[in-house]
Amino acid sequence: MRPAVFLDRDGVINENRPDYVKSWEEFRFLPKALEALKQLSTVSRPVVIVTNQSAVGRGIITLERLTHIHNQMERAVTAAGGRIDALYVCPHPPNAGCNCRKPAPGLLLRAADDLNIDLTASVFVGDSLSDVTAAHTAGVHPILVRSGKNRVCLGKPEAQALIDGCPVVNDLTAAVASIL
Repeated sequence: MRPAVFLDRDGVINENRPDYVKSWEEFRFLPKALEALKQLSTVSRPVVIVTNQSAVGRGIITLERLTHIHNQMERAVTAAGGRIDALYVCPHPPNAGCNCRKPAPGLLLRAADDLNIDLTASVFVGDSLSDVTAAHTAGVHPILVRSGKNRVCLGKPEAQALIDGCPVVNDLTAAVASIL
């Protein structure tokens, strides 16, 4: 078994749009994200994206369109010298009751089974409390970035218990620096 680096997508790698990323033309890498992914590719850990994409379950985009967006993202990351070893998606809407939609740990658990990952030695870089909760539930060490949704949740008292002991950094670049 080996440790991995798990990454959320929206708010960590790319801009988190309130109306969802519905096409490759709407996908915008966050500043320095490609450089951070290049640096991350130097570690001998799998780099695994785990992402909720309820736009599919809501009928806003098709799974084929989402796959196209992810293929383009992977090409851009590879062209910049980075790598993505696996990508796991929950396409369900929030009320679906599935075990793969974060804060449930299903995507992390599935990746661990598929890729022989030691979850307790792994890290998960996310931008929301659902990412931190999924990490804690799966036994993964969370790192919270300020580049996405958490700007809203950091000041909330109910968030503090989850965040206590969880490193909070500005962006993926700072998270990668702490991992390296």
